[in-house]
Amino acid sequence: MKRVNILYDGLQYSVGQADLEAIKATIEQAHVTGTARWIRVNFGEGRPQPADLLVGPGIPISLIPIPPDDDFDASGDAAESDREVAEELD
Repeated sequence: MKRVNILYDGLQYSVGQADLEAIKATIEQAHVTGTARWIRVNFGEGRPQPADLLVGPGIPISLIPIPPDDDFDASGDAAESDREVAEELD
């Protein structure tokens, strides 16, 4: 994974070279236990600044996986990600 973009409170954050499943697990753990947790992310472009986001029940957050450039097909679509999303919807 090239990075995971995170939409939180209307702003975009990111985690480079991210393990999407680990991020999801941390967020899910906070929901299961009912206890908020902090996750370390980056804010800004160029030279990102570290930021901490509070995740837990009632706190909306979206994860947008960005695959490495070589995962994109000629049309610019992330073919593998599209297949994964389609499988999850079935």
